[in-house]
Amino acid sequence: MSENQSSNSAKASTKKISFKEALLNKRMLICLFNGFTSGLPLYYIYQLVPAWLRSDGIDLKTIGLFSLVTLPYSLKIFWAPLLDRISLPFLGRRRGWMLVSQIGCMMAMASLSLFNPVQALTAVVVAVAAMCIFSATQDVVLDAYRRELLPDSELGLGNSFYQNAYRVAGFVPGGLGIILADYVPWSTVHLVIALFMLVGIIHTFSIKEIVTKIAPPKNMVDAYIEPFLEFFKRDGVSRALLILAFMFFYKLGDTMATALATPFYIDMGFSLTQIGSLIKLTNFWSMFIGSIVGGLYIYRYGINRSLWIFGFMQWVTIFGFVILSLVGNNVPVLIVVLTLEYLAAGLGTSAFMAYIARVSSVNFTGTQLAMFSSLFGLARSLASGSTGFLIEGISAGDGIFYKIFGQFNGLGWTKFFILSGVIAIPGMILLFWVAPWNGDKVKHENSK
Repeated sequence: MSENQSSNSAKASTKKISFKEALLNKRMLICLFNGFTSGLPLYYIYQLVPAWLRSDGIDLKTIGLFSLVTLPYSLKIFWAPLLDRISLPFLGRRRGWMLVSQIGCMMAMASLSLFNPVQALTAVVVAVAAMCIFSATQDVVLDAYRRELLPDSELGLGNSFYQNAYRVAGFVPGGLGIILADYVPWSTVHLVIALFMLVGIIHTFSIKEIVTKIAPPKNMVDAYIEPFLEFFKRDGVSRALLILAFMFFYKLGDTMATALATPFYIDMGFSLTQIGSLIKLTNFWSMFIGSIVGGLYIYRYGINRSLWIFGFMQWVTIFGFVILSLVGNNVPVLIVVLTLEYLAAGLGTSAFMAYIARVSSVNFTGTQLAMFSSLFGLARSLASGSTGFLIEGISAGDGIFYKIFGQFNGLGWTKFFILSGVIAIPGMILLFWVAPWNGDKVKHENSK
C-alpha cells in the first residue's frame, strides 16, 4: 500500500458518521449475528453445563475444575496463526473456518445428550473440551472478521452490538435450556440447544468475505513471529507488557465473582425455573442496556474514559453479591443486585472489547486478537477453576490438591465475593498507564 493510500485509509477510519448512520448499517447487523454465534457455545459451557452437573449432584469443586477444560480459549494463540495463514478450499479464509468451527460446536453439544455425568464424567469432559476447541477457533475467526469489517470509528459501537448479541445467546442455554430441564430430560435439552448453532451456520453462508489489501502471511514463520514482533516493537516492550497485564486483570474480579453464579443461586434456594427465567432475564436486559449505553458512550466520549467509569462501576457492584449471600433467598434483593452488577458488567465489557480491538493491528488481526483474548480467557479459566476450592475448601479427600495445598477450610460465599472485589483493584490501577483519562483527547489532537 502506498503512503497516500495509507493516509487516506487512516483518515477514512477515523472519520465519524452520525449516530443514525452508525446504528443502521449492515456492519452492525453482521456484528449481531456473529456475536450470537460466538456467545452460544461459551454460555452453554459456563451456564448450562454447571447447572446440569449440579442438578445431578456433582460437587462444587468438580464443577469449578471443569472450567480448566476451557483452557483452549487461552491456548488458541497457538493455532490462531494457522487460521491467518491457511485458507480452506471453500467460502474464503475467514468464512471457511467459521463454518467448520460452528458445525463442530453443534456436534459437540449434541453429543452430550448421550451421557450421564455421574456415570460417564470422563466422556463429558472430552465432549466439553472438544466444544471449547471449536468455540475458541470460531472466536479467532469472528474477532478477525469483525476487526476487518469495522472502521476504527465504529469499533466501540460494533463491539457493543456484538456483545449484546453475545448476551442474547446466553439466554438460550442459560435461560431456555435451564427452564426446559424442569420439564424434559437433560438429553433433550442438549439436542434442542445444539440446534441454535444453525443460526450461525446459515449466517456464515449469507455474508461475504471481507476484501482487504493486506495479504495473509507468506509462510508459517511470518504467521507466528511477525504479529508478536509488531506488537512489542510498536510502543516498546514495557508498554506492551503493561497492556497485557491490564488485559489479564481488568475483568478478573468480575469474572471470578460470577464464575459459579448458577450453583450459587441453587445453593441460595432458587429453583431452576427461577434461575432460567427471572435471574437470566434480569441478567440479559441489564447487560443488553449496559452494552448499548456503553457503545454509544464510547462512540461519543472515547474508550479511555469509558474504561475508567465503567471499570469503577464494575468493581463496586461486585459487592452486591456479598449482600445477596447474606440475605439469601430474597427475590427483590436478587433483582436489584443482579440488575446493577450485570449492567456494570455490560458497560465494562463494551469498553474492554473496544480497547482490545484498538490496540490490535489490522495487519495481524487473527493472531493479535487471539493473543489478547487468550489472556482474558486464561484469567477466566484460572479464576473459575479455583473458585470451588476457595468456597468449599480442601480436605484429605481431594487427592493431589490436598497434597499440594494442605488443609483449607474454605471462605464460603460471602468472603469469596469480598476477595473477588479485592482482586479487581489491580486492573483499575493499571489504567493510569494503559488508558489515561485524557488519552483519547490527546490522540485526537495529535491526529489533526
